[in-house]
Amino acid sequence: MEFLKIEQVFFTYPSRPPVINGVDWSVPVGEIHCLLGRSGCGKTTLLKLVAGLLKPQSGRILLQGSELLHPGPQQGFMFQSPTLLEWHTALANVLLPVSLQRRPTQQDEACALQLLEQLGLAAHAQHHPGQLSGGQQSRVALARALILAPPLLLLDEPFAALDAITRAELQDDLLRTCRERGTTVLFVTHDINEAIYLGDHIALMHEGRIVHDWTIELTAPRTQAIRNGLAFNDYCTHVLAAMDRGHT
Repeated sequence: MEFLKIEQVFFTYPSRPPVINGVDWSVPVGEIHCLLGRSGCGKTTLLKLVAGLLKPQSGRILLQGSELLHPGPQQGFMFQSPTLLEWHTALANVLLPVSLQRRPTQQDEACALQLLEQLGLAAHAQHHPGQLSGGQQSRVALARALILAPPLLLLDEPFAALDAITRAELQDDLLRTCRERGTTVLFVTHDINEAIYLGDHIALMHEGRIVHDWTIELTAPRTQAIRNGLAFNDYCTHVLAAMDRGHT
């Protein structure tokens, strides 16, 4: 049984062509799958459907064998911007998903502090977002998305606004943390290099359809040096050519 299965999903907005046009895709447990495509291809809409923020007009989405009908603790979501609460400390921001359900316990705080430590932010737990760099804020947002230990993590171009060095560091943090926790990841990006570095699989979207699907076989664990290798650059060449061709 696939961990996440998308079956003939359609979605459109009024008076517009289909945004998602009959997508079939599956994601095995514990893998990182990247949705790649140009702006407007439907990848963010598909992510929102998997998050339960939108409902398919036909077809269905199954998570661990059950139809996904609404958002829940089984999904963690990281947006394009960190969206932290400015009046909360980093620790309180990480604990926000818990606070919305109940009063956090000492065990919850210990878990949040452990996540911050894993992401190199142990010394910043009591700092507010205004005292943190952009990369640090993104790490807090990642910890917040993971605090309820969701089996599925959904990310919508979360590192797009960061400089190249910080972005690479965050990619490594994501890989390491999700591998350690066994988290399944669906990651939306328009960056070919990022998709190949992070993904076990890549799906290329064009006009609401998945038009190509690649398995990425690179040495694990991945390090930044792998970007200089022949295999990595061969993948970049093939994926770029497919994007240039569009649906053909």
